[in-house]
Amino acid sequence: MKIEELRKLREKVREDLKLREGIEPRVKIIVSMGTSGIAAGAREVLKALLDEVAKRELKDVIVLQTGEKGLASAEPIVEVVTKEATITYGRVTPEIARKIVIEHVINGRVLSEYVI
Repeated sequence: MKIEELRKLREKVREDLKLREGIEPRVKIIVSMGTSGIAAGAREVLKALLDEVAKRELKDVIVLQTGEKGLASAEPIVEVVTKEATITYGRVTPEIARKIVIEHVINGRVLSEYVI
């Protein structure tokens, strides 16, 4: 990552922290960032999710990180958590991550072809 990208990422995380302080997010997107996930491309997936959420100014959506989920063969893993359900996606690429934000988070349509 370039310095400017890291600065933007830091600002996004700061915004997310502010959101957590007083407002319950409508959606939590959780990226598995254990060693298997990172090796499979989770950093790029995290960046794509943060970029898409910021680009669409989704103030009620928070992107978080977690450790290993125990499904190394399905990494990178992304969970979308709402009051209604938790949906787990596997083998997520940056392109799929963007689709998750657009289709699942915004339009409410689960992308069943990527669900594990």
